[in-house]
Amino acid sequence: MRIAVTGAAGSLGGRVVQLLADRADVDVVAMTRRRLPAETFGPQVEVAVADYADPAALRAALKGVDTLVFVSSDGPDARVLLHHRNVVAAAAAERVGHVAALSSVDADTASPFCYAVVNGLTEDLLLASGVPCSFARASLYIEFFQGWLTEARATGLLRLPAADGRVSLVARDDVAHALAALAVGEPTGRHHDITGPESVDVAGIASITAEAWATPVAYVDIPADTYCAETAATGLDPWWLYAFSSMFASVREQRWDRVRDDYTQLTGRSPLALRDVLSAHR
Repeated sequence: MRIAVTGAAGSLGGRVVQLLADRADVDVVAMTRRRLPAETFGPQVEVAVADYADPAALRAALKGVDTLVFVSSDGPDARVLLHHRNVVAAAAAERVGHVAALSSVDADTASPFCYAVVNGLTEDLLLASGVPCSFARASLYIEFFQGWLTEARATGLLRLPAADGRVSLVARDDVAHALAALAVGEPTGRHHDITGPESVDVAGIASITAEAWATPVAYVDIPADTYCAETAATGLDPWWLYAFSSMFASVREQRWDRVRDDYTQLTGRSPLALRDVLSAHR
């Protein structure tokens, strides 16, 4: 089986490449936006330079591919959606037999979160393309959220506009295992929610952090406009300020309050808990 993976230079895509390359029955094509050092992947991995913005390169990389693991692009939402249209069109043109696509638990065009809208539209594009597909709808990554937790470790306060929103944070490595499992299976034609083992509010996340890191951390719920003003003052790019603030708006709407056993059904493994990941990075 020949499996291509987009975003192979990133943390998630790179891990999926590693997991698939360990299988004797899979030939892996690592699709990257730019040429990487030869030692990045093992000799058993073929590297194809194919930017999301280059339809011809995408088609060339997908020639003869049985399955595509479609890891999302990044950046402003309009650009991401254009990139995703290019990938879907290339997969359809090259008659790829299965697309195992990364999506999100909150994949919904009605969501306030910009990337949830993109994920919902991308799922629609794939379903309309006629290419057999499966979707790994991931919850928010522990490693992503850890940026705020690390700041809170220094100050003792986790200041976020999340109200009482609950989130089932998931380890990025578990998402990679789920995508790899979907890739080597038959298309399911549906989504699979990849979540952590528990859903807790941000006050609970702060409590778990304090225990795992043996450091006082308390959650302070702040208004959305206060968060925007304080974050803008740090010099964060306006796009990412919008992306983060719209994400917290979706958290406040309880769009990430979901725990499912899809991950265990796909992989036979139990998902890592927030406490496990934080304790490993004390």
